[in-house]
Amino acid sequence: MSLLIKNGRVITATDDYFADVFVEGDTIKQIGKELAVKADHTIDAAGKLVIPGGIDPHTHMDMPFGGTTSSDDFDTGTVAAAFGGTTTIIDFAIQQKGRSTLEGLDTWHKKAEGKATIDYAFHMIVTDMPDERLPEMRRLADDGVTSYKLFMAYPGVLYVDDGTLYRAFRQAGENGTRISMHAENGIVIDEIVKAAVRDKKLSPMWHAKTRPTRMEAEGVHRAIAIAEVAQVPLYIVHLSSADALEQVKLGRMRGVDVQAETCPQYLFLDESMYLKDGYDGFEGAKWVMTPALREKWNQDVLWQGLKMHHLHAVATDHCPFCFNGNWKPGDKTPERPGKELGRESFTKIPNGAPGVENRMALMYHGGVVEGRISLNRFVELTSTSAAKTFGLFPKKGTIAVGSDADIVIFDPNRTETISVKNDRTHHMRADFSAYEGFTVKGYPDTVISRGRVIVDKGSKKTSGGGRFVKRARAGELLR
Repeated sequence: MSLLIKNGRVITATDDYFADVFVEGDTIKQIGKELAVKADHTIDAAGKLVIPGGIDPHTHMDMPFGGTTSSDDFDTGTVAAAFGGTTTIIDFAIQQKGRSTLEGLDTWHKKAEGKATIDYAFHMIVTDMPDERLPEMRRLADDGVTSYKLFMAYPGVLYVDDGTLYRAFRQAGENGTRISMHAENGIVIDEIVKAAVRDKKLSPMWHAKTRPTRMEAEGVHRAIAIAEVAQVPLYIVHLSSADALEQVKLGRMRGVDVQAETCPQYLFLDESMYLKDGYDGFEGAKWVMTPALREKWNQDVLWQGLKMHHLHAVATDHCPFCFNGNWKPGDKTPERPGKELGRESFTKIPNGAPGVENRMALMYHGGVVEGRISLNRFVELTSTSAAKTFGLFPKKGTIAVGSDADIVIFDPNRTETISVKNDRTHHMRADFSAYEGFTVKGYPDTVISRGRVIVDKGSKKTSGGGRFVKRARAGELLR
């Protein structure tokens, strides 16, 4: 099949021009003015932006956590991503402690294969790494899993000690791969949490109160120091605060290869969300995520970090749990316990919130419409930076001859109000929206994944067909 996109304004991380784009099969074949080619299907993009499909480098589909499993799987989650303009996700496979990382990868392949509507890749969450299993990391890289995530948080679950960090960091560096780091001092946070529980401070607000920004900053500082000694490129996930960003800036000034992402929740939401129905109410559980939402003033610092290239990408950390676990849209959703698991204590609320569908529209509105970033920077933050950092560029993350035809026709004048009740903005398997009532100007109109029209004018055109993408090593190009 072939596709001709006519009269659009093509925006990449570096370019801004008017042209036609001709797609044949799954690849962009020609770009030029008034292309005289025959195509099976033609789309008139006059008045619209033609941008690379979004890349979300941080999602958790079908993830076991906190006594339940995230409510979006690779079927519903990738469809929702497509409606929001994202055409590739990088999800997290998980190694069970004491078992092989390769076994964990096989588990996630089975979760995704045949279900995903858009393309996907994997990071590997490493929960332990004794010397005898270090060769697995090279095997993973050869299989296209070229980044590993480790945790300083969640003692007894995902936490690894500094010795394991250094061992894995060093091996990743030798393999030419990248470390992604959840950087919070989980050991100290656990002590703070114990004190709050002892004092009967159990409402959702205490999730934020027990995770101070200095503990995020300390974790970022320590991760950068270990990466510097181990000589491995480092990527800080879901950075949420000015304190933590300062450590990234200091590391980069020292010449360390460290990048960081932030998420829309830290740019648009703040800790007041935990008080939706009072200090002791439970509605705030909807926004229990880690790191927690911060004081509002941090938002301006993070936006400045995006503008000045101290922050490199915007991901979602999409990990939804229903507010009421028995909620079912139609009869397709299996019953999975949700946020109600933590009604007696914030320590038992599953951490995470929906967001994969909202990222592109929020960033366009909050960034471009409100004058914080340029169109080119918008594309860079939502697509190109992740492609370059995680070995997907130039197959993905740009509009160029020879690149995958992952394209979004974006209507800069379309206005939507994000709501769980709005079937144009909410396809995630969740009974609430983290951004309920937010009005955005600018929204994806047509979404194309490798030449296949997935979404057109708010309607799903196809399901399935997403492929696993083997990624290149750090600093290499994917051809």
